[in-house]
Amino acid sequence: MRFSVVRSGSDRQQADSFLDELGVRLTRLAARAEVIGGAGRDWDQIRQETTLLLAMVDRRRADAGRAVRPAEPAAELLARARDELDAAREEARQLRERVYAEAVQARREFEASLHERRHRAARADQLLTGVAVETVPVDTPTAAAGGVPATRVATGVDEVPADQPEPGTWVA
Repeated sequence: MRFSVVRSGSDRQQADSFLDELGVRLTRLAARAEVIGGAGRDWDQIRQETTLLLAMVDRRRADAGRAVRPAEPAAELLARARDELDAAREEARQLRERVYAEAVQARREFEASLHERRHRAARADQLLTGVAVETVPVDTPTAAAGGVPATRVATGVDEVPADQPEPGTWVA
């Protein structure tokens, strides 16, 4: 016999009906065998087999009555899946918060570095304001040849060669 497939396995009502029908048929078979067979070795084997089959059917009925309903394991499975989902969501939330905090810190460090760079560039521009550099013609003797330096720095007061410190400054 084929059973309809339902959400949690086979249709329990169909299975119970089948077991009932099987039990009735086995009882009828046992009765017919008793009428036909009389006494003898064949009869004893038929009776033992019929008794065994009836016991199996009764045991299946009893097991079916005590069996845990399929909805209960599904509910437990669903509850466990929900717990795991909640744990995964919490882990993802913590990871997201940690990554966000690291990104905020990295941005702050980048902005501080950028601010410092701009500050140094502004300071360099301030120091270089008012400094004039003259180019020397190509045919002028160079310092390497024992001549004059290639450029001179104009400070507005006195011109000092670029490779010599200003008077009154300390050179390491």
